[in-house]
Amino acid sequence: MESPQTLQETIQFFSDYENCRQFMVFVRWPDGIVRCPRCNSEKVSYLEKARVYRCYGNHPKLKFSLKVGTVFEDSAIPLEKWLPAVWLLASCKNGISSYEISEALGVTQKSAWFMLHRIRLAIRNETLGFKTKLGGPESEVEVDETFVGGKKKNMHKDRALRYEQKGGAQGKTVVQGMLDRDLRQVRAKIVADVKRETLQNEVLKEIKYGTRVYTDDAVAYNELRANFVHEVVNKTESYVKGRVHVNGMENFWSLLKRTLSGTYVAVEPFHLSRYIDEQVFRYNNRATKDNPLSNADRFQLALSQIAGKRLTYAEVTGKVGETTV
Repeated sequence: MESPQTLQETIQFFSDYENCRQFMVFVRWPDGIVRCPRCNSEKVSYLEKARVYRCYGNHPKLKFSLKVGTVFEDSAIPLEKWLPAVWLLASCKNGISSYEISEALGVTQKSAWFMLHRIRLAIRNETLGFKTKLGGPESEVEVDETFVGGKKKNMHKDRALRYEQKGGAQGKTVVQGMLDRDLRQVRAKIVADVKRETLQNEVLKEIKYGTRVYTDDAVAYNELRANFVHEVVNKTESYVKGRVHVNGMENFWSLLKRTLSGTYVAVEPFHLSRYIDEQVFRYNNRATKDNPLSNADRFQLALSQIAGKRLTYAEVTGKVGETTV
């Protein structure tokens, strides 16, 4: 099923519930056969007036909507608003704030904030749920880390003091990233600290042995030569030494921080991982000469990942741990 190509087409197309229903069926069940999310039975019928399906299996809760079993579950917000929200997050290069979603879709800012976090969970699967390692004998992978947090000069003196006591760039959150130059794909995640054991364990976990690994001259990466073809660049002398540089990761950090400071303004460390997931999804699915992805392609990819995930308000606010359906 062809996706709308522009925001105007998206709003017009999904203003009709029947279009929403058919599109959701297409992205959840590409073969066109609707299955019960509770028992996977194909013996279901559509109740048009109620806008729900009925399963003829033997289990509780025989009726289900197209939201059940997805990140949209238990939301009173209709699909006519959910689907344009997914489009906006997937297509806006610098992200979109909950205030913009609130004004554009006519929902409260609190609801828009929760919606965006649910969508970020949906797109996380193909960015951080990695099944294969990066690199290979002929591949080049850049590894770098950055510190994310507010500027000390803008903090209240009590908070600045607490950051100083934590140490390490005034106690900011450490994010480590890896860029496979051949795949043109990046992986990034929050790490506890910049100690050798922490950073090198992540490299060993995510990159194949024998890969050409490029880093800066941080002492934490000194022992990588035992498993990789490791070369370093000293940034105090030069940012590039032939093929050896981490400018690709520096570019990603620039995009991430520009989004955080320009669009989202204030991000708590507790939620930072979701914003990183969003930026990784956007970066890995950007349009290139070899892979000219459109906004419609990113939208459809994001929607294809909504099933099998669940995020409650208690989870997103840290009151309970996250679970999946």
